Amino acid sequence: MKLCHAFFNKQNYAAWLFILPAIVGTLVFIIIPVICSFGLSFVKWDLVNPMEFVGFSNYKEIFTEPLFYKIFLNTIVFAVSTSVFGVIIPLVLAVILNSKIRGAEFYKTAYFLPFITPMIVIGVVWQWIFDPNIGILNNFLHLHINWLYDAKFAMPALIIVSVWKLIGYNMIIFLSSLTTISQSLFEAAKIDGASPIQTFKNVTVPLLSPTIFFVVIITAISSFQIFDLIFLMTQGGPLDSTNVLVYAIYKNAFEYFNVGKASAIAYVLFVVILVLTLIQWNLRKKLIYLEEN
Repeated sequence: MKLCHAFFNKQNYAAWLFILPAIVGTLVFIIIPVICSFGLSFVKWDLVNPMEFVGFSNYKEIFTEPLFYKIFLNTIVFAVSTSVFGVIIPLVLAVILNSKIRGAEFYKTAYFLPFITPMIVIGVVWQWIFDPNIGILNNFLHLHINWLYDAKFAMPALIIVSVWKLIGYNMIIFLSSLTTISQSLFEAAKIDGASPIQTFKNVTVPLLSPTIFFVVIITAISSFQIFDLIFLMTQGGPLDSTNVLVYAIYKNAFEYFNVGKASAIAYVLFVVILVLTLIQWNLRKKLIYLEEN
């Protein structure tokens, strides 16, 4: 009773009033759907007829389908590629812009604009860029590649767009962290005769390792949850070469009306993200400079 009184006394009413919308939103749009979807993964339901409990049949069906493993591999390839290039490129750009080059503010704005641009706009523009007949990319490279219509090139094309959109956001995070590093360290490295590459490797990267670790995790998680780009540009094709787990969840739920299977795929994705995050977290002592706990 004393604990409840401490939480709900007059001094805390205002605080609870301000955080109530966030609590209600989290409960209604996250916690309750997560619990319900877990229950739905054990039933067969087409959104019309009554639910039928089927136990682990949905999971069994998933893991016995060859298509699921292709979709799973596509997701891994997309997430890993986006995480690698979506971290390395912004890190290099942040270091260059932090060196106070001419026009740095313009470049910061230019790189950040794609991140705040609606995905529908990005999808339409890049579809035109990748067009095999009138697209500027083929005209610039003097090639004729069916980027979005060839199973060999569709996934690389989507990775290019995803990395391009992420560059600005990750770059700003790195730039913010670079401002906290004492310039005397870079000056000392320069006096000792270190080259720019040696300074980047031995000074910048170790001191930025906590930020790099954070960016890798959030980029990986967002990449595993990619949907809008796939939906707008390829719809999982051609020949399921760009079909990923979240898009498979959408198709099973809202095209095939197999809600139970869609929920099961969602929890497989949840387990994959959770395991990878835990692995990254347990490796933080080796990945982060001077990490103790």
